Amino acid sequence: MLINEQLLDEVTAKAKTSERLRMNFNLHDSLDAKAQRLLNALEPGTVLPIHRHRNTAETYIVLRGSIRILFYNEKKELIKEFTIDPKNNEYGIHIPIGQWHTLEALESGTMIFEVKDGPYTPFSKEDIL
Repeated sequence: MLINEQLLDEVTAKAKTSERLRMNFNLHDSLDAKAQRLLNALEPGTVLPIHRHRNTAETYIVLRGSIRILFYNEKKELIKEFTIDPKNNEYGIHIPIGQWHTLEALESGTMIFEVKDGPYTPFSKEDIL
């Protein structure tokens, strides 16, 4: 599969009309795959709860647009903030296992490549801050 502008545009168009203002395009074969690899189209205003992954680290690479990543502690206090923007020679971030975090899309048409260990597990109550 070729990852090109046409594919990014198609996934972005779906994100723009989605209630959640985001859309995944999975590159892994199943939710049970050991590596979860996906494109994630994000529009400004999408809401991703502050969460953690207790069993995997997570990596985001920005293909276009820009994002803000926010790290929190257990008390819901912001402890670090990163802006990832390829136009400023900042391309991605690796989020350690167990780190409370969220992200914000800063531009319309933002697209990230996301990787984490599988299998896919939905958030549990203990993993949302």
